[in-house]
Amino acid sequence: MPDSAGQQSYAVPTLRRRLLSMVYESLLLFGVLFLAGYLFSALTQQRSGLMYRHAMQTWLFLVLGAYFVWFWTHGGQTLAMKTWKIRLVDAHGSPVRPARAVLRYVLAWLWILPAMALDWALGLTGWNSVALLAGWLVVWALAMRVMPDHQFVHDRLAGTRLVSVLGK
Repeated sequence: MPDSAGQQSYAVPTLRRRLLSMVYESLLLFGVLFLAGYLFSALTQQRSGLMYRHAMQTWLFLVLGAYFVWFWTHGGQTLAMKTWKIRLVDAHGSPVRPARAVLRYVLAWLWILPAMALDWALGLTGWNSVALLAGWLVVWALAMRVMPDHQFVHDRLAGTRLVSVLGK
């Protein structure tokens, strides 16, 4: 139903459903990244993990981006999002266009890059690194809870929304 600003109002998926969708997504992405890594290694005749390391990281970043942008712009849902009945739409409830999907993908890295940079700057290792990342994830999740529309920071910045599709 339209609100006072003429925008559609949608049910927002719970944090639990979003996180479970992300866990499932990570399982699916393991296969995608494994195949992409194998392809890169075979084509470059990579002999060790350190050989062409930055090129491979860039390749995998682009493969991940292509995966998400494709699904977000072709139905608004990855397989994990379909399973957990979550859809990505723009701020007005319309399907996401490619430029906005790319922006969301890049901005979504905001939830992990600051923790990684701080980890590197402090020279943390082992459980200290894990604790820093876990703490940052809690802050990231809590930020969603205090936003008026209960969207993640990167969604607000990208002009996108995650909505529930439970009724369908």
